[in-house]
Amino acid sequence: MRFSKSLILITLSALVISFAEASDPSPLQDFCVAIDDLNNGVFVNGKFCKDPKQAKAEDFFYSGLNQAGNTDNKVRSNVTTVNVDQIPGLNTLGISLVRIDYAPYGQNPPHTHPRATEILVLVEGTLYVGFVSSNQDNNRLFAKVLNPGDVFVFPIGMIHFQVNIGKNPAVAFAGLSSQNAGVITIADTVFGSTPPINPDILAQAFQLDVNVVKDLEAKFKN
Repeated sequence: MRFSKSLILITLSALVISFAEASDPSPLQDFCVAIDDLNNGVFVNGKFCKDPKQAKAEDFFYSGLNQAGNTDNKVRSNVTTVNVDQIPGLNTLGISLVRIDYAPYGQNPPHTHPRATEILVLVEGTLYVGFVSSNQDNNRLFAKVLNPGDVFVFPIGMIHFQVNIGKNPAVAFAGLSSQNAGVITIADTVFGSTPPINPDILAQAFQLDVNVVKDLEAKFKN
């Protein structure tokens, strides 16, 4: 079968475009330090960038991850985030970091990161961690018990969690493949939305009595 040159060029062009749209664009300069001054910046993918000539070492620096977060809350954990809001120099670089502190039996409850895969390393304590795959994969649970030095990956968009199953505090650090990964905590989002989702809808969706849903919405109300 013979193909015309124009058909081959059109096909190749379509393939190039599809590949180009399947990944983030590569940076076209060394860095793009985020700036809040709209009059002196260039807008790039969520943040304005300062003139590179005005960049300084402090734009790429953060101090404080040696300090434990306050776990005196309802889930008994604390996430210290280091993303583009804390380090402006992360803008356009597609990476960020968190420290997670867990009180005994505390948890980082089921949540998702809509824009990032997460890789977590445990440095203290014992965690039970896992994620659930999509409906297409029959919602399989992938879970492990982690000890210090163990690493676990949570794929982008998957609902995942971590629970301290030990009697002592636990500490983990995690890298995320986005300058601003975002977080959607499932219970807070579903039962604490503003305005609230109609309780009848949630009662049917979760197969619960509507009064149970109303009670949950009262507890998670923002």
